[in-house]
Amino acid sequence: MNAPDGLKYTRSDEWIKVDGDIATLGITDYAQHELGEIVYIELPETGAGVSPGVAFGVVESVKAVAELVSPLGGQVVESNLALANDPSVVNTSPYEQAWMIRIRLADTTLPEELMDAAAYTAYRSA
Repeated sequence: MNAPDGLKYTRSDEWIKVDGDIATLGITDYAQHELGEIVYIELPETGAGVSPGVAFGVVESVKAVAELVSPLGGQVVESNLALANDPSVVNTSPYEQAWMIRIRLADTTLPEELMDAAAYTAYRSA
């Protein structure tokens, strides 16, 4: 399982990279592996609101459908529209090319339940 340092992770297998008041979100290597071959992704439009604990999109694989849930609130400033044309990128590059959305944070204070790479790896290895 690959969990790069410098990111934050959720128990529902999303990763977050924060740069100032912009957060980039995607799903983890663990999540894409568990889902299997990704065949469809639904993401919000630019300008849409995102609320903590609420689904902002859907990932569909040959095995399952999973909601994408943000731990943070804000407004979508960019969605990775390339994933609609080639959702399989999530399986090959979950942290680089397959980011899903970028949001302008309503509050830059991160929730305490977010994990660093070591804690997430330990959580998923348990």
